[in-house]
Amino acid sequence: MKAIQIEKKATVRVVTLPKPDMKPGHVLLKVGFVGFCGSDLNTFRGLNPLVRLPIIPGHEIGATIESVGEGVPEHLKPGMNATVNPYTSCGKCPACKNARPNACEFNQTFGVQRDGAMSEYILVPWEKVIADAAISVRDFALVEPMSVGFHAVSRAQVSDSDCVMVFGCGMIGLGAVVRASLRGATVIAVDVDTEKLKLAIDLGADHVINSSVENLHDRVMQITQERGADVVIEAVGRPETYLASISEVAFTGRVVYIGYAKDAIPFDTQYFVKKELDVRGSRNALPNDFEAVMAYMKRGTCPVDRLISAVYSPDQAQEALEKWNANPGVVFRILLQF
Repeated sequence: MKAIQIEKKATVRVVTLPKPDMKPGHVLLKVGFVGFCGSDLNTFRGLNPLVRLPIIPGHEIGATIESVGEGVPEHLKPGMNATVNPYTSCGKCPACKNARPNACEFNQTFGVQRDGAMSEYILVPWEKVIADAAISVRDFALVEPMSVGFHAVSRAQVSDSDCVMVFGCGMIGLGAVVRASLRGATVIAVDVDTEKLKLAIDLGADHVINSSVENLHDRVMQITQERGADVVIEAVGRPETYLASISEVAFTGRVVYIGYAKDAIPFDTQYFVKKELDVRGSRNALPNDFEAVMAYMKRGTCPVDRLISAVYSPDQAQEALEKWNANPGVVFRILLQF
């Protein structure tokens, strides 16, 4: 079978691998679409410390069940459209014992700590397969990244009385915008790209701020009547947005960080105490986050076509990553179609 491998920094190749052999309790999936994640771009750039090259990337999966092994429950049948929960959990670490396997200490995510899904077929334990006939194979490839944003909103315990500010309107940040809006919150979306902010409005943002041309603090104070945002969700991973999250959140507010900042950040810790903040991390997603995204997609209101920046064939993977690397700000999601 054909697969995509990031061989070394800035080098992608198409490789031929044996088709996986069926195992009891497993499901063989015929891969249709796989999204390139920011972690895949960083692997291509040689900047992902969690990856050992060469590796098959990809954990945003849209597939069809090809066949099922012995012991697989009857609700999973050949021909069903599906995606995959791409994380592992050990069941023994503190996170797993606290019913938060998404943050397992020993997690191995597809395409990061282990080979991913950018191949014609993958074999996975049945417990990781999420199937629904009402969602297309292509659209299933968008569920995982959006679920990460949904999970951050759950971590923030957002309610309809909250004003929520989201830094970053990529796929994950837009997932947070959608989920916060669905919960009835007032949503402020912040980005430096006008087109992304337009899409954020269509997905439920009440206010947008282009922080490259507007004064962030002044606009936040104007929108919130000098209070600050009750919740700030950071989905960028830059020092300036990490610091601005603390500056712009209201007293006794909640800050949730999704993005990984690459550099050490010098926080003025007095604000943690003076504001009595809840500062939380948000990692990956739980099965109920996947289900919530799927329920949203089945409403038919998600402008899916606008979330997909381009679709490439496996032979064009090198070209796709080079173009994304050259101009990352304008990309929502790039899909490979197998």
